[in-house]
Amino acid sequence: MLDAAPDGPVAFCADLSPAGLLAAYRAGVYPFPASDDYARALNEVVYADQVDEGRIPLVGEESADHYAASWWSPDPRPVLPVPAAHISRSLARRLRGRPAWSTSLNQRFEQVVRECRADRVPLWLTDELIASLVRLHELGHAHSVEVWEDGDLVGGVFGLQVGSVFSMDSMFFHRPGASKAAVADLAARFGQAGGLLLDAQRDSPHVRGLGALLIPREQYVRHLRRTACDSLPMMPAATLPACRLTGPAGSR
Repeated sequence: MLDAAPDGPVAFCADLSPAGLLAAYRAGVYPFPASDDYARALNEVVYADQVDEGRIPLVGEESADHYAASWWSPDPRPVLPVPAAHISRSLARRLRGRPAWSTSLNQRFEQVVRECRADRVPLWLTDELIASLVRLHELGHAHSVEVWEDGDLVGGVFGLQVGSVFSMDSMFFHRPGASKAAVADLAARFGQAGGLLLDAQRDSPHVRGLGALLIPREQYVRHLRRTACDSLPMMPAATLPACRLTGPAGSR
């Protein structure tokens, strides 16, 4: 996998089971299921030559429809070291304003996942993937942070924890800055539990704005292997005011 293309799938595998997902995240790989038959066929058309040449493996049983899900591990990888996570001055002003926001952990995991799926194109959060994510949440591997305004869910982030690394799958917002507040809250809670790194998975201006930096895939996978067996305490679960994130360590 470390020799795979930096900006393409590293494997095709139809296994989206909870066990399969967890094993993949522990190896630094995340899924991108095809949203429909057209997307599945496009995977085969675009990548069949690389599969035939052995550059992209087909993983799993021979009878499986491998092209139904591609698996990715970008190089370089965007990550946020937990101690360096910050919020901007503009977000700090918003968090000090009104109406006040609060944040929580794991109160509405499936709702956060489904909000992340809403109106997204392509639709990679398929029903099968959501079911496995919910099961991993029940088993204590997947977590969500929620942002609330007057009892309404206005933002959130979710992902999987592997030792001292938290891989963020997706985030959403219904108020400007709410997804950034969710990530800042996740960093604060994860840091209190001994977490070291937030994995943003895919590079973008949005994650750069959160403070993400790029590291080689090999370095990220090496860090995962070194810390995957770390047994951390549970993240603090209390519902807390979001304005606490605006202290000197949380703003710039």
